[in-house]
Amino acid sequence: MNEVMQAILSRRSIRQFTDQEVPKDVLQDLAQAALHAPSGMGKKTWKFTVVSNREKIRELAKVMGEVLGRQGYNMYDPTALIIPSNLKESPFGKEDNACALENIFLAAYSYGVGSVWINQMRDICDDPAIRPLLTQMGIPEDHVVYGMAALGYPANPGNGYKEGGEVVFVE
Repeated sequence: MNEVMQAILSRRSIRQFTDQEVPKDVLQDLAQAALHAPSGMGKKTWKFTVVSNREKIRELAKVMGEVLGRQGYNMYDPTALIIPSNLKESPFGKEDNACALENIFLAAYSYGVGSVWINQMRDICDDPAIRPLLTQMGIPEDHVVYGMAALGYPANPGNGYKEGGEVVFVE
């Protein structure tokens, strides 16, 4: 089996991270993987914000938890986040960002970095308690955040795979 297929079949969402920081050069590579994802009509109307300041990550998680009504919410306390955002009027923004996130997850796995999709931001990114934090991080007001990549070294890689789905071949 080739390396790409092996990564696709082996990668799992990680929901518990160590305190070891992800090196900046690895984060830069993950951002490059995102930039090279497919996008609808090749428009690439996205922006990727890389956050490695844990205080800012924790502040964002705390405010998200307050808005969501989820006490103690912490996005699994990652050491880094990559926040894809896309123009609100982009007809393919959600799909483009999903492709970019998958590239980030697979590239992270290749470096031994754990990842998990944080999807709660999609419906709350324009909340008055959240938008100022996003703006402060450089995410444009005319962008929406569909999901984020929480990143860090796995504390317990485990096997999070669940069987399911179906494949049908039509010949």
